[in-house]
Amino acid sequence: MERWTRRKFIAGSVRAAAGAAALGTSCGSEDAASGPGRPVPGASGHETVSLGGTWLFRTDPDGRGEASGWPGPAAAGEGWEETPVPSTWQVSEKTAGYMGPAWYRREFDAPADWRGRVVRVEFEAVYHTAAVFVNGRRAGEHAGKGYTAFTLDISGLLEFGGRNVIAVRADNSFAPDMLPRDNSYDWTPDGGITRPVGLIVTPPVYLEQAWIDARPDPGMGTASLAVRAVVRNATDRPAKCALGFRVTEEAAGPVVLERAPAESVELPARTSREVSLPEAVLDRPKLWHFDHPHLYSLEAWLSVEGKEAHGLKERFGVRSIEVRGTEFLLNGEPVRLAGVERMAGSHPDFGMAEPEAWIVHDHDDLKELNCVFTRVHWQQDRRVMDYCDRKGILIQVEVPTWGPDTFRELEGDAFEAVAANGLEQLREMISRERNHPCVFSWGLCNEVDGQNPAAREFVRRMLREAKRLDPGRLCSYASNSLQRTPERDVAGEMDFIEWNEYYESWYGGDPGTLRRNLEAIHAAFPDKPVVISEYGYCACTADRPENDPRRIAILATHNAVFRDFPWVGGLIFFDYNDYRTHLGDKGAGVMKQRVHGVVDVAGARKPSFEALRGESSPVESLTVVRKGGKRSAAFRTRRTVPAYALRGYRLRWVVYGNGGIPLERREIPLPDIDPGESAEVALDIREKDLRRLRVDLVRPTGFSAATAFD
Repeated sequence: MERWTRRKFIAGSVRAAAGAAALGTSCGSEDAASGPGRPVPGASGHETVSLGGTWLFRTDPDGRGEASGWPGPAAAGEGWEETPVPSTWQVSEKTAGYMGPAWYRREFDAPADWRGRVVRVEFEAVYHTAAVFVNGRRAGEHAGKGYTAFTLDISGLLEFGGRNVIAVRADNSFAPDMLPRDNSYDWTPDGGITRPVGLIVTPPVYLEQAWIDARPDPGMGTASLAVRAVVRNATDRPAKCALGFRVTEEAAGPVVLERAPAESVELPARTSREVSLPEAVLDRPKLWHFDHPHLYSLEAWLSVEGKEAHGLKERFGVRSIEVRGTEFLLNGEPVRLAGVERMAGSHPDFGMAEPEAWIVHDHDDLKELNCVFTRVHWQQDRRVMDYCDRKGILIQVEVPTWGPDTFRELEGDAFEAVAANGLEQLREMISRERNHPCVFSWGLCNEVDGQNPAAREFVRRMLREAKRLDPGRLCSYASNSLQRTPERDVAGEMDFIEWNEYYESWYGGDPGTLRRNLEAIHAAFPDKPVVISEYGYCACTADRPENDPRRIAILATHNAVFRDFPWVGGLIFFDYNDYRTHLGDKGAGVMKQRVHGVVDVAGARKPSFEALRGESSPVESLTVVRKGGKRSAAFRTRRTVPAYALRGYRLRWVVYGNGGIPLERREIPLPDIDPGESAEVALDIREKDLRRLRVDLVRPTGFSAATAFD
């Protein structure tokens, strides 16, 4: 019998889940096509239809597809192959490495009772340029923005009561006016319909989007709720609309706040309008925290001419994130955070088209690593954001702008074109993600040489636009040039300082060099916290071969430097996984990799996984103490980064007998524990046949923060 290792089990389980998804079944998500918000159950005239599953596919290296009638109803036949959607052609042996346009098409029904309603198609991502056709006619396009969602109204192109054809021309070749630019990026260009796609069917006057700004007032024990919604009138006559909403606890379900439809608005024909409702107050709110990720649901209701017409549901959390001097405050409480970055799209079977089971697997690993804080180089799958909301991970999401060559010698119209693309991606990102309580900050750029005049101008424009769209959220730029001349770097203009450092790796130097440059950065910006937004060891050159012990050593020695400085407010190790990239030195073709991770591309853990777990824990030490035949658990929490109050934690122990069989499992609650405190807790072990003992300090979310054995 074959021995099933963890790696084999994971891969098999995820492939099974991916297969189920291709057949149109669910692996745990709410709905395959939910739009910017989720439909309210029972909402009049609101349907969602998944278009995931089997499509037809072919490449178009000569660019002749549109002229040859491929978007039309009669185009199927020779040259087309079946392929699952979502997917990327880069992981298929036949099309691996292909750069250029390719076509997807499938048929679907449009029932007769959809006539008179609005039918939109939503793509959560097509990498990186898409042109969409329905029944041979162009519905619209989404150009140079491969990680943001888009919707198109296709109502006027449908044949109601019959079969329809949707075709998509996806193109992963690069253009100078898009981001990322050419080779100025460090991840894989996986072409295709890489995330879920579906239809959204609504009444002709409907809620397009809703946003909730929820800010707690700890002193009053309340939270203010500001609700805004975009209402669209797709009819040929004006509509008199009114908005109301109700708020429920996501977990328990009771209604905690309700406002009947009010604020009547006269909406002209064929227009959209943003409507703001009067501020409401929520009493005794349960605050969102990475250890206590309490969530609420807002159901926004639209009445038209006095009749309930449409509803939209959005998940949100009540929390505040602020900078006070050199501290981060989460809900008014000082926190110093630690975590790790994940590079999506690296599993050789899935690429960027990751099934939900793999997203959950990797982010469960992040939680096991004590990750409460992360950043990502591009806009993420909705299922990633939902996970971070539900399980508690603060995340900085970014516009995919990387590399010092991005803005080098870029000026005039060429600069303006790139700037326009970046601003469009920023707007789409913020519009889509701003309700997520997990969003710590908006990332504007990464390593673009913040002392280059064009780069500085770009980042400043991005900062102004982000603050206009979401004034209450932090913004930052991850710099790798701060150490040169800190005061000249645009990173200093952000809400906090982010610095990527690779001493003893890319940068050479040693911990002493790190210390001196870190002190110089703080001296330039003494009133702002510093986040080490990347550090680690990359094994991708002949002089830096794979060496996991070296990775562990750098983690420990650099953390020792960071912990000497109270103004270091966050650490993000780079990174969780080895990742696919066109710049990699390991592997070949589309499987070229950079070996940065504490797991490999298939999820197999290296020894550095446990080292990172320990270094990222708020628990500095946990040991089992024996006294006269009795055992107790002694622990001490960190006073330095990462450091935050432990609320609602539990102590769990498992007694193992002969053969490793668990014989006793018990948990007891712990009192609140502040940073730097120590405690010893007696273990009331009743099982006599104790061969081995495991003790865990467990977070309220169920993940272990620290483990000890005896």
